[in-house]
Amino acid sequence: MRILFTGPAAPSHLFPMVPTAQALRAAGHEVLFASPSPFDKLRQAGFPIVGIGDGRPLRESFEATSGGQVSYAQPGMTQDEILEMAAAAFAHASRSTVEDLLAVAEGWGADLLVHDSCLASAQLVAARLGIPAALQNFGVISGLDLAARLATHFTDVYEKHGVAAPAPTTPLNIVPASLGGDPGGLRMRYLPYNGGGVVPVELLERGHRPRVAVTLGTVIAGIDGVAAIARLVESAGAVDADFLLAVGDADLGNLGTLPDNVRPLPWVPLAELLRVCDAVVHHGGSGSTLTGLQAGVPQLLLPQGADNFAVAEALTTAGAALTSTSDAVDTALLTRLVTDPALREGAARLRAENDALPTPAALVPDIEALVTGRR
Repeated sequence: MRILFTGPAAPSHLFPMVPTAQALRAAGHEVLFASPSPFDKLRQAGFPIVGIGDGRPLRESFEATSGGQVSYAQPGMTQDEILEMAAAAFAHASRSTVEDLLAVAEGWGADLLVHDSCLASAQLVAARLGIPAALQNFGVISGLDLAARLATHFTDVYEKHGVAAPAPTTPLNIVPASLGGDPGGLRMRYLPYNGGGVVPVELLERGHRPRVAVTLGTVIAGIDGVAAIARLVESAGAVDADFLLAVGDADLGNLGTLPDNVRPLPWVPLAELLRVCDAVVHHGGSGSTLTGLQAGVPQLLLPQGADNFAVAEALTTAGAALTSTSDAVDTALLTRLVTDPALREGAARLRAENDALPTPAALVPDIEALVTGRR
């Protein structure tokens, strides 16, 4: 079969597709990615990529639909309002991808279209060409709901192409049912893909005292800097643990002099880092959260925007995480993160739930049936 994967130019949306694509390719299927630029992060996964869209940065769509300056942090908005804002921006960015995605899917002869919820052109193309579709979820929120939100901003495009409604799509969930996703569809084990990177030798084994990884994902530092972890860095010096700042090449100048037990790292794949850590602090991004879940470590979430607040609620309810505003982080909270046995037990339970799910490779026959069942 020929299986076409597509999504917006955002690692947090494309990376969850990679283990599924790897499993399908290993089973002998042809795999192609269709994505807007830039391709640098996706290219590392080793798949052929065809460009779609007009090349404009995704950020321009957020600026165009929000009236100007963009900030990732949205402390004054509800989770529903944030998702509506994101839907408008992603739909705006999707407009330039329609014709290209149509040409790729038809010209390449795609048998199945695996798509992210934030590329509004995908279900339009699947409907127009009669191709079965599967929605690769990226976290705990409903991908079907998010895709439907985008579709409300795309009605004129559907009319232009003579398509009555988005194509039906089968959710591919990557979280345990207790955390969310979409009912029905398929549910697979989360296997982290965080991109490539060099792992320092000293991070191949555990340290002599607890280690806490601190990350802001792939987006926040480039938009809002590292202000979200400033209070954490101030408080970390009095905690009996080592804090590893996994924030890439972000400017740390505003953090002042770092305590002796806080040190920045070069880019390290998060899954490899968490293998030798005892806890993780982050913004509540789906990739960071699920990588922490797969590692079975307690988490401290500092929600900023996007789906962060829904993620924080799900993880906290499961007993595997603490949630705080950035400004409220203190030494007591960080100490609890690395010492509370209830958090460790909650994290272990979620890891066991994830491990009990079938791997993407085990679900290949079910994914194949999305095509063969329609023939």
